[in-house]
Amino acid sequence: MSEPFIHPQALCESRTIGAGTRVWAFAHVLPGAVIGADNNICDGVFIENDVVTGDRVTIKCGVQLWDGLRVEDDVFIGPNATFTNDMFPRSRVQRDALPPTTLRRGCSIGANATILPGVTVGPGAMVGAGTVITADVPANAVVVGNPARIVGYAGAEEVILSEGLPPGAPCRLIRADTHRDPRGRLSHWPLEAALPFTPRRLYVIDGAPDGWARGGGAYRRSHQFLIVTQGAVTVAMDDGRSRHVLRLSGPDAGLHVPPGVWTLQYGHSTDAALLVLASELYNPGERVAEYLQFSLDFA
Repeated sequence: MSEPFIHPQALCESRTIGAGTRVWAFAHVLPGAVIGADNNICDGVFIENDVVTGDRVTIKCGVQLWDGLRVEDDVFIGPNATFTNDMFPRSRVQRDALPPTTLRRGCSIGANATILPGVTVGPGAMVGAGTVITADVPANAVVVGNPARIVGYAGAEEVILSEGLPPGAPCRLIRADTHRDPRGRLSHWPLEAALPFTPRRLYVIDGAPDGWARGGGAYRRSHQFLIVTQGAVTVAMDDGRSRHVLRLSGPDAGLHVPPGVWTLQYGHSTDAALLVLASELYNPGERVAEYLQFSLDFA
C-alpha cells in the first residue's frame, strides 16, 4: 500500500497516518489523532487529538471529529454529520473525562445526522440523513428521525406474514389452529408436535416503545418460540448468511428461532405483547450479545 497522501492545502499535524490514507484540501488533523490505513478524509474535515479511526474509513466534507470518538474499520461518515462530546457544554469549562462515542465496524452515518455523546452505533447500522442519535443503535439497525427510531434491518428481505418464510430462511413460521366464533378467537398450537423442543421457560415482553428495539442477540443452545398475543412486532432474523424481517401480528402464527440465529424485535405497536417460549432456563453466558462475535461463532 502506498504512503499517505496529504494535500498541499491540508494541515496535518499528526504523524500517525496509515498507509494509503488521503487527506484533502483544508482538512485539519491535530497532532494526537491516530488515523488508520486507506482512509479518505475529504475537504474541510477537522479531527481533534483524542480521535482514533480504523482502516478504510470515509469522512466526507464538513465533518468535525471531537475528542473521545472511536471509529472502527469500514465506517462511512456523510457530509456535515455532527458529533458532540459534552452533555452539558459551558464556555471555557474543561471536563476531566468525556464519554466515549463509538462507531462500530461497517456502520454508516448519513448527511447532517447528529450523534450525542456516549453512544455506540452498532456494526453495520445505517443512520439516515438528518437523524438525531440519543441512544445506542443496535447492530444492522436502520434508524431515522428525531429522536432516532428503528425502521428496518440492513440488507434484510421483507417477508409478508400471509405468504410465509421462503426456503432457506433461518427460522420457521408455525401457524396456529385458529377458531373464531361469537365468543372470540381461540388460537391453539399442539406444541409437542409442532416444536422441536420442550419449553422450559416462558416470558412476556410488553410496553416496548415504538421505534426502538428488544432482543439484539443469539443463543448458543436455546430454541425460542415467539408469539405476538396482541398488537404487532417486527422481527429481524439473521443467521450470518441470509437476513429476513417479518411483522408478526396477532396469535395466529408463531416464529420458531433455532440456536445460532440473531434476532432483533422492533416496531412494536402501542398494545404489543410478545410471549416467548424457550427451551433452556435463563443463562446469560449462553447468549451472544455482540454481533461481531456472533459473526465469528456462527456465520
